[in-house]
Amino acid sequence: MIDSKKLAQEAEKERNNCAQFLRNMCSIPGTSNKEGPVIERIKKEMKKVGFDEIKIDKYGNVLGRIGNGKHVIAIDSHIDTVGVGDPKEWKWDPFKGKYENGIIWARGSSDQRGGMAAMVYAGKLIKKLGLQADCTIWMVGAICEEDSDGIAWLYLLREKVIKPEIVIVTEPTNLAIYRGHRGRMEIKVKITGKSCHASAPERGINPVYRAVPFIKEIEKLNASLKGDKFLGKGTIAVTKIKEDGPSQCAVPSSVEIHLDRRLEATATKASAIAEVSACLKRAGIKDGKVWVPVYKEPSWRGTVYPMENYYPGWCLSPDHSLVKISEETYKSVFSKKPIVSRWVFSTNGTAITGLCGVPAIGFGPGEENNAHSATEHMPVEHLVKAMQFYAAFPTAYSNADGLKQADKKYSAAKKK
Repeated sequence: MIDSKKLAQEAEKERNNCAQFLRNMCSIPGTSNKEGPVIERIKKEMKKVGFDEIKIDKYGNVLGRIGNGKHVIAIDSHIDTVGVGDPKEWKWDPFKGKYENGIIWARGSSDQRGGMAAMVYAGKLIKKLGLQADCTIWMVGAICEEDSDGIAWLYLLREKVIKPEIVIVTEPTNLAIYRGHRGRMEIKVKITGKSCHASAPERGINPVYRAVPFIKEIEKLNASLKGDKFLGKGTIAVTKIKEDGPSQCAVPSSVEIHLDRRLEATATKASAIAEVSACLKRAGIKDGKVWVPVYKEPSWRGTVYPMENYYPGWCLSPDHSLVKISEETYKSVFSKKPIVSRWVFSTNGTAITGLCGVPAIGFGPGEENNAHSATEHMPVEHLVKAMQFYAAFPTAYSNADGLKQADKKYSAAKKK
């Protein structure tokens, strides 16, 4: 049984240390494939607070272990960030940030280094209070999530770097328990034409003009997509258009259209591709090409680990034993029932659960709607509470003796 009062007192003692660690991480730029310096900073902090083992894998993720028990659990935070965008939108330096009225304002504070700060200091609490229970706990700072959701975990799981029974995803949930989200995939479409000098466009076939009715069909498709009450409706959007003209004075020979497809619960990769192909047909384009691109950029350690840009959704049943253990953890720590919901955006859970079948649950500090904005921020109180949840979870999980047998491997057929 957790002494929740003692845990809260000890977490409060780490408030300033955790907040300072987060601010320090946020001061280090680290977009996808450029995370090396922040990975080293996290490794240093793990060593400082007393982790039992710390390593950086060949792909570039940092992993810290506490305990050596029967049940292997992992806690995930991606530590890459998006760029700052237009600096004029920021009212303060996005890396130096600011601290005001108990809130840290900086790029990466909510998405997603706040989760990293809270889990590292939860590790300190686990060590200090002896809360390992019968668990081996891996704290993972995952890279490259912003570029390719879950690629770090695809590497970790398929290459057997660790073999967790479950994973806690610390993406921002406003301290609620999240049990899934829609999937995501990227789709590319190529429409060809015939290049010519722009001074005589009638000599060629402009692929941009050919693409216009197709784009209108995509807009109609978005309006028609359905969904469910829990995960929400599917969406599709044109996010980039690229032509291959040799100069500004030439009609291009082809145009490439990039689509972002958010997948409702019933959608599959095949069904999403078929929908886009049908849009081409309705637009009168018989020679268009449709495909899912493959991500193969080298990580900051120079490792290339190709991954198709298909990130399936996932959703645990409300009766899943991981959901129940998480609810019990929350109630034991905060003496009230948690809110149980889902993310709108996607997370590393696409690979952890959607592709690899390892059950995941979400609990993180910060709010999802702050992600990628020039007003991104993190309430320090959220860090303190997240510390408590992560520190208490191994005991609750061990007391339950892990998951029920039927829940140990995720199946989309089990979601509700």
